[in-house]
Amino acid sequence: MFYDEARIYVQAGDGGDGCVAFRREKYVPYGGPAGGDGGRGGDVILFVDPHLNTLYRFNKRRHFRAARGEHGRGKNQHGASGTDLRIPVPPGTVVYDADQERLLGDLTVPGQELVVARGGIGGRGNARFATSTNQAPRIAEHGEAGEARWLRLELKLLADVGLVGMPNAGKSTLLAAVTAARPKIAPYPFTTLQPNLGVVVLDSETEFVLADIPGLIAGASEGKGLGHEFLRHIERTRVLIHLLDGLSTDPLADFETINGELAAFGHGLEHKPRLVVINKIDQPPAQERWPTVQQAIEAQGYPTMAISALTREGTRELLYRTHQMLVALPAEAVTPQALPVFRLEEKEDEETFTIEREADGWRVRGKQVERIAARTVWNLEEAVRRFQRTMEHLGIAEALESAGVRPGDVVHIGETELVWED
Repeated sequence: MFYDEARIYVQAGDGGDGCVAFRREKYVPYGGPAGGDGGRGGDVILFVDPHLNTLYRFNKRRHFRAARGEHGRGKNQHGASGTDLRIPVPPGTVVYDADQERLLGDLTVPGQELVVARGGIGGRGNARFATSTNQAPRIAEHGEAGEARWLRLELKLLADVGLVGMPNAGKSTLLAAVTAARPKIAPYPFTTLQPNLGVVVLDSETEFVLADIPGLIAGASEGKGLGHEFLRHIERTRVLIHLLDGLSTDPLADFETINGELAAFGHGLEHKPRLVVINKIDQPPAQERWPTVQQAIEAQGYPTMAISALTREGTRELLYRTHQMLVALPAEAVTPQALPVFRLEEKEDEETFTIEREADGWRVRGKQVERIAARTVWNLEEAVRRFQRTMEHLGIAEALESAGVRPGDVVHIGETELVWED
């Protein structure tokens, strides 16, 4: 089975908590605060492993979590950062945020990396809060939660040339004849149930990768047959070999059907350089049809050839001609593009907040205030007072009062639940 799609859940490590501690050595007067910071949580990173060619491993495991940072300790000992979790994926993997359907990255180059979930920063220990007016602070922070998201992975094969055509046109036979690949071959439709790759080696300096895409039928772009599932794999190819069945009752109708499906699928498939090849030319019916088919197709501006994949007649010339088409492409189309490693979200105004009335109280939403609430250690009086000052500084306290909050009302901020008091 060829696994070219997967859905996985990634969870970065949480940051470690800061520590409240004081130095108490016998000969160190006024030792002061000595609580260390928590360590940063580990990131989740996808990286390209050239030895992989499917997403099969994600069929067995779908949840991935990086290590959390260690908590801070006394004597100004900072917690160790969590170990990053590195997940290998095959070249050609496109990564989307599954919930937002937003492209995160396109991994094509061996060794290329993509940070898909960033670890939470560690909480500060009380040594960080010492000032000239507060030399013995009893305040620390919880570590920040690591990012978590569902990802949709989509594999698009990295091949130079793609073989397209109706079922039983002979694509698998041609692939087996010109490469070391051994696809399943049988005289019935949909023998090929998955894309197959093979490396064509013409000489010591001439080679390219050839992909056999499962047969298309009318309506493939709308999900009929097998073609729609695999059409994405020819998006990255630079040249298409459109193989026609010379024994078909109407090769020209087959040609127009495939053209229509490529155009309907979009993504520029219909504009790719294409060599139209009629197969099974060793058979008399194909020989009779060939002049008419050749004239009609070349009238549309496509180059043509006639071959027999079974007897290998004309296959060597086909490969050299295909290589010439590859070489003739503009340099920018030939050179693989290494896309951005990571696209950060546009940073919104962190001090922005909203207040909503709910059935059981009030809900305050805002990036900064929710983060501060989550990091506040509520059993430390100084930490609570600091949070109250933040509410006043951001104007949230005044906004709540203007909205009608009363003593005893419940106020929700993120996962934190507070009771309003004058």
